[in-house]
Amino acid sequence: MREPALETVAADGKALRGSRRGTESAVMLIGAMAQDGTLVAQQRVADKSNEIPALAPLLSVLDLRGVVVTADALHTQAETAKVLVEEMGAHFVLTVKRNRPALWEACRSIPWHEVTAVHKESGRGHGRLETRVTKVVTWGDLAFPYVRQVARVVRHRTVEASGKRTREIVYLITDLTSQRAAPEVVARYARGHWGVENKIHYVRDVTFGEDAARIRTGHGPQNVSTLRSIAINFLRWTGSSIADAQRRLALAPHKAPLDLFGVPADQQLSS
Repeated sequence: MREPALETVAADGKALRGSRRGTESAVMLIGAMAQDGTLVAQQRVADKSNEIPALAPLLSVLDLRGVVVTADALHTQAETAKVLVEEMGAHFVLTVKRNRPALWEACRSIPWHEVTAVHKESGRGHGRLETRVTKVVTWGDLAFPYVRQVARVVRHRTVEASGKRTREIVYLITDLTSQRAAPEVVARYARGHWGVENKIHYVRDVTFGEDAARIRTGHGPQNVSTLRSIAINFLRWTGSSIADAQRRLALAPHKAPLDLFGVPADQQLSS
């Protein structure tokens, strides 16, 4: 299977809910997704730990020179930014939420009403209409290393079935300059990161039923999740619809897998 050319990498964690045993927590995995939806790295988060110390080891297996790494608010740490820029030669687009109150307030207090660099886009998916308005400003007055720009993304969502409307504000920080990342580019990076939910988590949970899996012993949950990831990557590489491939496999469980790999069904193994 070909290696994807890395332009962006989105890092995100996922709990395998069915792996929970008694009072023990569910197995947590952290993965890195390329812009085409390929999962390029995955590892288990150590028990009684969290995703933060697992990010650098996960990304260390990849060549990230010049690559833009996106991550959610949990990973918006000064040390993370330093490792990405100084040790890996990467760029970052990190999310700022209320878990970092001082940084959140610093981003919120920027005079956004004066910012004229704006990008607006709309889309529909999973029964929702969503409009995103992204404003970006060059801003170096933050207590966070290497920040060149700050973005504010306002997301308006409408649930089509009920008509319920919500509004959410998310801030982003990046070391990319305005020459490298205009508002529409920053919006694309943000959209790509949120795409992990659709391209990876949704497929695993809905199509492959990962949340319902009851595998709990040893490395079983991690190993089976890795096999699911390999299957998703391979089907995307072949250009096959994952749902269609599952239907073909169900109808011809002995022949369809061979067809996927281009192996003749009547091939004889020599003794």
